[in-house]
Amino acid sequence: MTGRPLVTVLGAAGFVGSAVLSALADRPVTVRAVSRRPTSVPAAGVATFEAVTADLTAAGAVADAVDGAHAVINLVLDTSGWRGADGGGAAERVIVGVVRDLVDAAARCRSGAPVIVFAGSASQVGRAGRLPVDGTEPDHPETAYDRQKLAAETLLERATADGTVRGVTLRLPTVFGAARPGGGADRGVVSTMIRRAFAGDPLTMWHDGTVRRELLHVDDVAAAFVAALGHADALAGRHWPLGDRHGEPVGDLFRTIATLVAAETGRPPVPVVSVPPPAAARPSDFHSMVVDASAFTAVTGWRPRVSLGEGLRRTVRALGRAEAGLDLGAGLVPGE
Repeated sequence: MTGRPLVTVLGAAGFVGSAVLSALADRPVTVRAVSRRPTSVPAAGVATFEAVTADLTAAGAVADAVDGAHAVINLVLDTSGWRGADGGGAAERVIVGVVRDLVDAAARCRSGAPVIVFAGSASQVGRAGRLPVDGTEPDHPETAYDRQKLAAETLLERATADGTVRGVTLRLPTVFGAARPGGGADRGVVSTMIRRAFAGDPLTMWHDGTVRRELLHVDDVAAAFVAALGHADALAGRHWPLGDRHGEPVGDLFRTIATLVAAETGRPPVPVVSVPPPAAARPSDFHSMVVDASAFTAVTGWRPRVSLGEGLRRTVRALGRAEAGLDLGAGLVPGE
């Protein structure tokens, strides 16, 4: 077991984190899975796992979590999610502060610049002048969350330029899929609307349904993080948006969800309706996002393997099995 590279996964108990642990299971590495709550690690595979429970906002916690690590995958997300991020406070401490602590810890490392792969967001670009986005556009973030993600990404890029780390940002679109046993649930729009459909509630949009969303299955996201580890030197120092150049109209997405759930329940499909947007709506709710990941593919060979249709069917089946324990998020009605 000795001599294996140590990969630390921060946010390992989350929705994406648990998928990344599974993707690392067949790699000859040691994985330190770090999360605020107890983490379930894969029971079988080539990799060895150690689970660490820690509050990464506490002084010294990040340095302890990454001590001796050759690579770090940072998937930490504040519990408020992207809609709950404000101009500072807890969300900024989690998004920006943890990256700052990672850079500080790397500056004290004597065994070379560690790889840090950071989960950014495709929405950091703001309202793009053209679609699809490919990572060459100027950024005009419109929300506090996106500004915080961009600030953290910039810290990594500067630390890469001065040789402290080898930083890579993967900008994620809308991620969806079924949660793994013991892993965090998908709180995104796809699973929320599937749950609403199982409950017999209408699927609501805050626009006419033509706004497009880039959707990526969580298994493909996990594979991208593993691919980034294997090509870190070529990727370091910039950001790489992930997607498949599709961009599904939200109206079509919701109607597909309604149809798939109806096939599971034997009931008619729930209606898909437009409603006035609430005060909590963000600018990004009303403009499309389509992503071209060909640059990342050219370096790593990664490409999405799970089609939207297959991913939706898998997610509907998984949530259907859990229908008796549905939690609709205290009435939250996402409209993206």
